[in-house]
Amino acid sequence: MTTATDIIKKTEDLLVSTYTAQPVVMDHGSGVYAFDTDGKKYLDFACGIAVASLGHAHPVMLETINKQASRLMACQASYATKEKLACAEILVANGCFDQVYFSNSGTESVEAALKCARKWAYETKGPEANEIIAFRNSFHGRTYGSASVTEKRHSQPYFGPYLDGVHFADFNDIESVKALVSDKIAAIIIEPVQGEGGLTPADKGFLQALRDLCDAQKICLIYDEVQAGMGRLGTFYAYQSFGVEPDIACLAKGMGGGFPVGAMVAKRAFGKAIVVGTHGTTYGGNPLACAVAASVLGVMLAPGFFETVAKTSARMFAGLKELQRESNKITDIRGMGLMIGVDTAFDIKELLKALQKNGLMATQAGKGTLRLTPALIAEESHADEALEIIGKTLKEME
Repeated sequence: MTTATDIIKKTEDLLVSTYTAQPVVMDHGSGVYAFDTDGKKYLDFACGIAVASLGHAHPVMLETINKQASRLMACQASYATKEKLACAEILVANGCFDQVYFSNSGTESVEAALKCARKWAYETKGPEANEIIAFRNSFHGRTYGSASVTEKRHSQPYFGPYLDGVHFADFNDIESVKALVSDKIAAIIIEPVQGEGGLTPADKGFLQALRDLCDAQKICLIYDEVQAGMGRLGTFYAYQSFGVEPDIACLAKGMGGGFPVGAMVAKRAFGKAIVVGTHGTTYGGNPLACAVAASVLGVMLAPGFFETVAKTSARMFAGLKELQRESNKITDIRGMGLMIGVDTAFDIKELLKALQKNGLMATQAGKGTLRLTPALIAEESHADEALEIIGKTLKEME
């Protein structure tokens, strides 16, 4: 009989080492819970890092996958399909955007946004306007364009050379941005809530100042909503939680509820820069992915969905603050909606192991932040369950 240990060892031997292996093998999931091959049950507050927005084995998703897979899974991107149109209409109807480019992942969405912004700037400002302003503690992906606007590039010189003309400002500091502005700047890219950077939300005033600066200097403003968007903050788009519109937004993760799909959405003045022959995709916009995404987004847009997100979020933040009052081991609590970061006095890896042992799955953000990104279908009772496990774990580690 093959044991979990056997599976882990063989997997580590065959796969390139991109992540440190967990000590358990996941088997299946149902709703907000996941189960390993030994039958242990976990409250899943990781959800593939904010991916499984409707939890595991959601009936609407299963029905859509089975129905669409039996009809049509793939065709050339040059063909229109009902599924692609339906998903695009949802994305346009519920935000400030006019056009959609479908991708397969968040990093692809960012790549498309950078290319779109650079071509727009080339045509409207001139060939020299090709530089980008990003932010310290940012994370935008692992392909070359997205990695070039991710500050981690400075600690990974072995992947160089990166894209030239990328400058890093301080998050929530408009003066640091202004100091970098010149006629060469094509775009500013920012996460409304920094994910890997430690679950730090942008100040609304800062985003408005960015918007004003971009308008005045004719700069494209890009929001990377890959982790924060699609309901995670309690609004359809992340920008709607701040009331400050971008020109382009990058989407993925929760958009497909676990199925690989992403998108770049743009206002027409920017999206029209991409014309036939300038960008493309083999799998992006395939009928199966678009059908699944449309069904996921349809569930999110049903009455009461975002209200549930808000209630669960409020219960989580209130409960975490109460735990902080009870123990000086919680040093900071950050985030918005169901994108929550907790700093503690404990080593993050040891904390994650202890939480996992007690039945809670979570992830690490930054150097030492506990990241909680539960399914958006999680209710207040699930928040209470998570808080009980966190409280118990902190006491045991003391």
